[in-house]
Amino acid sequence: MKIAIIGFGNMGQTYASSFVSSGFIKSEDIFVLTRDFSKISNQYNIPNENFFTEISASFLSVDIVIIAVKPQDFENLCFQIKDFITENHLILSVMAGISIQNIANKLQVKKIIRSMPNIPTQIGQGMTVFTASQEVDRKDLFIIQNLINTTGKSLFIENEEMINAATAISGSGPAYVYYFMNAMVDSAINLGFSKSEAEFLVQQTFLGSTQLQNRSNLSNLEWIEKVASKGGTTEAALKLFYSHDLNTKINEGIMQANDRAKELGKVIDK
Repeated sequence: MKIAIIGFGNMGQTYASSFVSSGFIKSEDIFVLTRDFSKISNQYNIPNENFFTEISASFLSVDIVIIAVKPQDFENLCFQIKDFITENHLILSVMAGISIQNIANKLQVKKIIRSMPNIPTQIGQGMTVFTASQEVDRKDLFIIQNLINTTGKSLFIENEEMINAATAISGSGPAYVYYFMNAMVDSAINLGFSKSEAEFLVQQTFLGSTQLQNRSNLSNLEWIEKVASKGGTTEAALKLFYSHDLNTKINEGIMQANDRAKELGKVIDK
């Protein structure tokens, strides 16, 4: 199985690294299109001759084509690759806002996977939500899911519109986590800890909490009850959160992200 990666930014490099390190794809079977090869640190053992700066038939003599360019660059890319794309190619898109139908129309292909990864894919702890056109069979879907899972975990959804919701939850989600972590760091500093001490406290607290939750069958609410003893310190903080209806504010923020994802999709997907 041979794979072409178009666009070698963070996501393109993440895929190359994950495929090779997992042993799922041989390095010599990965082909990369990049604007400037001189700026690339090739630590993936991909042969230099597998790097291209221009589209050619030899570059796209592959089974799977991963399109990892910015959405605004997709239109121009289509003019370059449409004469080399065939109906046998399986397309995996990581472009935000570009629909399956748009890709099908522009490239005249039928087998298309549309995905929404998030930033922890860079360390193999990512969450990717993906969907597929009707022409993608179970075998192809299984192959793609195995490829995606080299970067973390994945969730297949039937309804393409849910990609926007995935963007609002898992795509943007790491920023919400960092926002809350940063607020806790600031609070720790206000309480007298040094910056390095505060960061250490908060980072380990988040790491330990998520690992504990992942290894148990308890819900988040059940874990809250375990930590928050009646009349204790945790309950005092939670009472303030509840009084300001923090849950509702978080939900409203995520709804805003979802709405914005829909808006951007309509602008880009023209």
